[in-house]
Amino acid sequence: MALEDIRQRTRYLFLTVILGHILLISAQVNSRKGVPLLEAFTFGMFSEVQRATSSLASGVRSVWSGYVDLRRAHAENEALKRQLADAQVAFQAQQALADRARSLEELLQLRSRAQVQTAAAAVIGATPPAPTPDFRTITIDKGTRDGLRQDMAVIAPLGVVGRLIVPAVRSAKVQLLVDRNAAAGALIERSRAQGVVLGSGEERLRMDYVSEVADVVVGDVVVTSGIDGIYPKGFVIGKVDAVEKSGSTFKRISVRPAVDFLSLEEVLVITTLPPGREGTRE
Repeated sequence: MALEDIRQRTRYLFLTVILGHILLISAQVNSRKGVPLLEAFTFGMFSEVQRATSSLASGVRSVWSGYVDLRRAHAENEALKRQLADAQVAFQAQQALADRARSLEELLQLRSRAQVQTAAAAVIGATPPAPTPDFRTITIDKGTRDGLRQDMAVIAPLGVVGRLIVPAVRSAKVQLLVDRNAAAGALIERSRAQGVVLGSGEERLRMDYVSEVADVVVGDVVVTSGIDGIYPKGFVIGKVDAVEKSGSTFKRISVRPAVDFLSLEEVLVITTLPPGREGTRE
């Protein structure tokens, strides 16, 4: 065992001596360029290590720079999203103001055209068409302290809305013309054929008591006749969208209202009482 260790140590010592000689010879022998071989070899090895280190550092810098750029791009993208959302909200607000101004302008034009005294009011509540379609009402923000009273007619820029049925001090309930219990004297604007428009609880009106021989066609405009003592004469109710025979005496007429009762925001209350009711003002 000891002999084997001595032989192994001898081999290591021999290899060390050989390597030392090679190094000494390399240090003394110059290359073609006059540089010692050992120095050239050492520089080559060290330069490769430097090259690898530099490449690694450059890669790390590139990755870090890309990460920083990505974070910056993400932050800028989020900022742009917030700016876009703010712009959309501002646009919607401006659109709402424009719609409001347009609605008020139409109401003002109607008020100037109408040959009656009116009071402007805003809709502050409504009875939905379901689950009780028989009763269709809205609530407005004007009442008895503003001179309003029961059975005053209510109109909008497009046509007749209904009548006041329950006036309070600072508000009032309006029965819409589509309410099943609502009615208005009416006539066909073109032929002057007369009848009565009745609510159905739905989005269509019907015009009853129109003579079978009366001249009525689809598309005719229906207006108030003024004979009911509530609605002044000549205000638009809607258009005829169906005419059928109902017997030997009267036609069955369907009328599409001029007013969209589900989107009312402002209305006018006609405070001028029709002829025959002036003396009943309290």
